[in-house]
Amino acid sequence: MRTFLDQWLPLAERTGIVGDAAGWHARLVKAYGERRRAYHSLQHLEECLGVFDEAKGFMQKPDLIEMALWFHDAVYDPKSGDNEALSAAMAVEALAGSETAHDVARLIMLTKSHEPGEGPDDAWIIDIDLAIFAQPVSRVLEYERQIREEYAWVPEEVYREKRAEVLRDFMAREPIYRTPWACERFETLANERLRLVITSLATWAFGFGMIDSE
Repeated sequence: MRTFLDQWLPLAERTGIVGDAAGWHARLVKAYGERRRAYHSLQHLEECLGVFDEAKGFMQKPDLIEMALWFHDAVYDPKSGDNEALSAAMAVEALAGSETAHDVARLIMLTKSHEPGEGPDDAWIIDIDLAIFAQPVSRVLEYERQIREEYAWVPEEVYREKRAEVLRDFMAREPIYRTPWACERFETLANERLRLVITSLATWAFGFGMIDSE
């Protein structure tokens, strides 16, 4: 499994994790395994790292992207707007405030807006985080059920309306993906999947709704 300790330790050594690297791995695994997470879980991290492995040869500094992926949802509370900032702060702590730490933290913060800055690899963490939209229909529908579960307190009608707004905003990006690799691989499928889900939300075609996405 991509999230196992043996996959983490070489990255931790290369990037300068301080202290007990195995302990940091255990902390991350515990965080992604929290009960309140349905989508933002180890499954999501596994999927992100799988896409990363396919694309890392195109990146200038793949270790930064990989470390940012490990930490990007380390803190997740669907009722909070500070998840990315707190996850970035955890990465800075793990990397002892080094230059690498601040580079990783900046990449993590991009997953809040899903808009790249000026860094040469910025678009990669965004495209990897959004790769879920282009997965097989069964996985996309599972993803939507998982997101609905994380927002279970939101009334159904409100949820469906707001979730559809979020998904329409992603479709309006034109393109959704910002790297040529991801655009070629995911763009058409993602648009098809998003249209399907938005239509289903509007017609109440399945018994769940959908508010945040990554």
